[in-house]
This record gives sequence, C-alpha cells and structure tokens, in this order.
Amino acid sequence: MWSQYALLAGFSAVLPLAAQAQDAGPADAAATSEAPDERVILEADTVYEIQEENSIVAEGNVEALYQGRTLRADRLVYNRTTEKVRANGNVIIIDTDGSQQFADELEVGSNLADGYAIGFSARLAQGASLAANSAIRRPDGINALDQVVYTSCEVCEEHKTPTWSIRARRAVLDQQSQMISYRDAVVEIAGIPVFYLPYLAHPDPNSDRRSGLLIPNAGVSSKLGTFYKQPYYWAISDSSDLTLAPLLSENVNPLLNLEYRKRFYSGAMKIKASFTSEADFDSDGETFGEESFRGHIYANGAFALNPEWLWGFAIESQTDDLYDRRYDIDGQNDKRGLYSNQPRRLLSQLFAVGQGDDYYADVAVLNSQGLRGVDDASRLPLVAPLLYAEKNWDLGNYGFARAEVSSAVLTRDVGADSQRVSAGAEWRDFNLLPGGLTFEPFAEVRADYYALDEAVSGKADVSRAVGNAGAKLAYPMVRPGKSVDLMIEPAVMAAWGFSNANDPAIPVEDSQLYEFDESNLFKANGFDNFDLYEGDGKLSAGLTARAIWKNGVELSTTVGRRWRSRSDATFDVASNLDGTSSDWVVASSLNLGPALQMSSRMRLDDEEYSLNRLDLRLSTSFDRFRAVAQYYKIDERISPSGVPDEGVYLQGEVQITKQYSVIFGQLRDITDDIDANQEIGLAYSDDCSRFELVYSRNELTDRTLGPSENFQFRFTLKSLGNFGSSNFD
Repeated sequence: MWSQYALLAGFSAVLPLAAQAQDAGPADAAATSEAPDERVILEADTVYEIQEENSIVAEGNVEALYQGRTLRADRLVYNRTTEKVRANGNVIIIDTDGSQQFADELEVGSNLADGYAIGFSARLAQGASLAANSAIRRPDGINALDQVVYTSCEVCEEHKTPTWSIRARRAVLDQQSQMISYRDAVVEIAGIPVFYLPYLAHPDPNSDRRSGLLIPNAGVSSKLGTFYKQPYYWAISDSSDLTLAPLLSENVNPLLNLEYRKRFYSGAMKIKASFTSEADFDSDGETFGEESFRGHIYANGAFALNPEWLWGFAIESQTDDLYDRRYDIDGQNDKRGLYSNQPRRLLSQLFAVGQGDDYYADVAVLNSQGLRGVDDASRLPLVAPLLYAEKNWDLGNYGFARAEVSSAVLTRDVGADSQRVSAGAEWRDFNLLPGGLTFEPFAEVRADYYALDEAVSGKADVSRAVGNAGAKLAYPMVRPGKSVDLMIEPAVMAAWGFSNANDPAIPVEDSQLYEFDESNLFKANGFDNFDLYEGDGKLSAGLTARAIWKNGVELSTTVGRRWRSRSDATFDVASNLDGTSSDWVVASSLNLGPALQMSSRMRLDDEEYSLNRLDLRLSTSFDRFRAVAQYYKIDERISPSGVPDEGVYLQGEVQITKQYSVIFGQLRDITDDIDANQEIGLAYSDDCSRFELVYSRNELTDRTLGPSENFQFRFTLKSLGNFGSSNFD
C-alpha cells in the first residue's frame, strides 16, 4: 500500500548522487556501477530549479520511473534542504505487482519513515479498493487512515455504489501483521447501513495467514434454540494451525468444536472433534435421560516411509449414534483412509501401502461403529489384519503373469469369527489375429483356507481350490468419417471353472451387496472379492458401439449378457448371477458438452425384458440454467429387501437476471412418498458477493429426531468470508 515511498525516496536521494556522478572519475564510476541501480528516469513538460528555496520542480505530465515503479502527477517538488518530496494533482503510483495508489497530494521523507497523503485511495490485491480522506504512515509501519471506505466490489462510473462496503471513522493498516482494523465500522449493503460494529478487523488481501477471530455463525434452530458459534483461528506455526469454535445455544449446554491441522516433512494429519456434557434431546430441543460427556472425532493422516511406501490412519468415532445429526456435524460419509465406509457407519483404520512398477501391497486394521438404529455393536467385526499383495511379470511374447496373496481375520463379540488365507496366480495374453480379430486367452487358480467358528458355522475349517481358464474373442471395427467416426466391437468370452466352489459354511463377508454388471461382463469370475467365486462353465456375449463426432459429441453403449452351465444356490437374485443366465446389462453415455451429459446403467429381465434396475444421471449447463438430476429404480424382483426402491435427486439454479437466480434441490423417496430433503431459494451474486435466502424441509425420521424445516440466510463477501447461519430448522 505504501510502496510509493520507495519510489519517491529513491528519487529524492538519487538527484544529488546523479549530479556527483557527472564529475566522477573512471574508478569512481566503476564502483558506482556495482551498486544497485538508483537512477531515476524523469519526464515532464517542464523541469526547473528554484535556487532561493533550494528545490527542483517538475510540472506537466510528470512521470518518474524508479526500480520498476512509476509515479505520475501534475506537479512534483524536491526540497534539498528538508529532503522532502511533494507530489500533487492526480497523483498515481503503479507498483511492480501492478497495484495502484492514488492521492490528491502526497509528501514523504527521503528515509521512508514518515509521510502523508490527502485524498488517498488504493487498488489492493484481488480487486479490493480502499479510500480515505487522509493517510499517515508512521515510522513503525503503522498506517493511519481517517474516514475510510473499503470494498472488494468494482467501483466505476457505472457502479458508483458497491454491493457492499465497510465505512469507518478510522482505520489502521499494520504492515507487519498485515491486518486492517476499523473503529466505528458500518457494513453497508447497496449503500444502506446494515451492521454497526465498534471494532472490526480483517486481513489485508496480500497477507499471509494469522491468528484471529473468524466470521461468527448465529441463528435459531428448533433443536438448539437461539445459538451463536464463534470460531477462533490460531496459527500455531508455519506448519500447523488450530481452529476453536465454541457453540452457545439456548436449549442445550455449550459445545466446543475444534479442528487441528499439521504438516510434517513426510506427510500431514487433520483432526476434527467436538465435545460437550449434555443429555439426549429430540428435534424440538427437549432433553431427556442423564447428562454425560458426549463428543466425536474424525481424524486422518498419511506419511511417506520412502518413495514407494506410506502408512496412514483414520479415526471415526462418536459417543452416541445420533450425535452428529443432533448438532448438524458434517463429514460422516467422507473417505479418510485406504478403505471407504458405508452410509451411517464409521470406519477407523490403520494401514500401510506399497506400490512399485511391478507390485502392489497393502495391509490394514479396520474397526466399525454403527450409527443405524438396527446396528448391534457386538456383531460388527474387527478386521485385524486385512492384507493383500500382488506381483506382476511381463513375459514378452508369452503374455503377462500375476501372483497374489490375501488374508482377512475377523473377530466379533457376538457372532461368527473367521480367518481366511488365500494365494493365487493368473496368466493372460493378447494376440492380434488375421482379419483384425483379437484373442485373449487366460487362466487363473487360487487356493483358500478358512478357519471358522465351529459352533456357528458347523465346521472348524474349510479348504477349497478355485480357478478358471478360457479366452475372449473380439472383433473391433472402426469406420472414420468426415463428420463422425464409428466404432463397433462385438465380443464373446468363454471359460470353464472348478465346480462346487462355494461351501455353505464359508461366511460371506466381502460380497454381500455385490451385483454383476457390464464392468465384469468379460471376466471369468464375476465376483471381484474373495468369499464368493464363480466357477463352472460360463459364456458372455456383448456389443460395444461408439460414435464420436468431429465437434466433440460422443455417444457410446455397451450391452451384454452371461450364460452359466449350472446354477449356484449361493448366488442370490440381487447378484445377477443366480440361475443359469443373467439379466441383460446395458450401459450408455451421451456427451453433448456442457449443454447435456448423460450416463445410464440398466438391468433388463432375461425373460420378459422388463426393467429390473435403472440408474440415470443427467447434467446440463446452458445459457442461464444449470442442473444435475439423478434417478434410480430397483424392482422388487431383485431388491435384497424384497420391496421396490425408487427415488430422484435434483439440484440446480436458474438465472433470472444477471445477478438474481432461483436455486432448487430435492431428494425424493418415491417408494415411501416422502421428500428426504427439499429446498428452494433466491440468490443474488456479483463479482464481490453472494446472498442466499433458502427454505428447506426434511421429512426423514430417525428415532428421536423427526421432520424439520428451516430458513437459511447467508452471504459471502469477497476477501472477508461468510456471514449468516448454516441451519435454521
């Protein structure tokens, strides 16, 4: 903001040095050339000297260039006696980073320690602007400004009144802490005073991170009553920080939120947690039961051991299963470690991963916590350890080979324990036959050993050998065109595997919700995991077609089906491998650019060709309309629960004018005829702010928490942050 002083001081100091250099000898000139370039290039209509005042004056279109900075003014005076430089009349300073400062009149000393400006204004980083009647710079780096206006909005002839601004009686810019603080500050929206604050501070847009209060969050909730949340950010060091956010509410006891982040030379970690002492409470804020300690923690980290190996952890835990929903804590379904959790299930894990050019390995310990009403903690397994490793070989003309080992040890307080050890090998090759046919032979074999709980499983252990051998034959055809390229590839896969691969005593832990689809159409084993294996004879046939237009439009479809030599009672109807033939599987996609992108996956009944399953996703963005839509439907014939499931999700925004738009969203459970969530609102946005007024309603019921509705008003001001509450139910 005050970089102009370096320019003007250089100018005031160089003038006498430049005069001395005219009379210097060669040796002196050589010594001078080794020093930093202190020369000033000055242009003006008129330059003259006033001897009685010992001053040099430049007038008319004055422009001075010094070390990449430029000063422009109507008139400039340098007083040799006082060593002061004064510029007046349309003063403009352009710094090396392109930022600009303006003043009606400006004076500085040659030592850069003090100075003042009248009618001062500046364009800061990220488009912010600041104006003041006067500005004074003190030797300690404190800049005092009187009658200040600050905004990040564009201010010009067409937009004289910014969308928002801060108007204050006095402001201070501390160049060392890079903070701007205000006294008697008024936040104005469209020129109308909205908030009065006796004190307000925020970082300079050029500043680094620092400790301080963040934007508070306040509102009214049916669960919490009137509440206020005040975050405080503590920059502990260059590599760590902590955010503390106490939550004070009308209906329940205070809650403390915290988020800690730390970077190390080999990795990073993050911890989000909260805790309180309170009883249970329902969606109306009524408390019941005994008061006790309650809280949650979501933490994760990953650290490199060497270029090929790393280790990491993830911790997910909360004291009671509705804690996150009572206090509206998000992040429950985020992936934090090597393995993903399921909805309303917390997953803690400790893992290590290694990967090189020809190998991959991971080992993990997993522990789950159920948040669903039907979950029984004693029946959820502890997996310790879960191990997988594979090694690959390129055999040149003889194809590719892979060897793998795997192990899983599951223990429960109630229910069946199991331990599995597996070892296997795979070989495959790729050959291009005459006429363009591709031929891919393959073979795989694996041995599994299960140590079981005989009291539950009926057997103490089970051993099995599984395997498949076969080949895939495909005929890819390409027809280039002037406007569109067409590609069609019919393919068949035939394989024969070991019979009786699935012993009823083997517990199915990793394939309970598996479904055979187009991604596994040409795999010999239709199951990607270990507990279930598809043996016997099988034949798959499919067709992939793709059209790519020169303008970028793309359409693709894959359709196929699988036949089996015999049925396996272990495979349920949801897996799509029950009986001797699968349903038809279809996957399609259409890409018209931003205007429309569509993807779908279907499952058609193998006998009646009726729709058993449909997953459809659409996204569009054109002109003033943006939206995403997802639709799903599962017929009762293949539903694991035996009942149909159907729903739709919508989210979008319609721009009514350049600044105003309508936002909408809905998650509709068509089967149960309820809106899991719906919202509609009005939004205003421009280059420096966004305002939203949203109404939403949730009709879900989860034990003591019932339906709720809320109004939300929130706005974001560029360079300041977010105001408003995130929940009003």
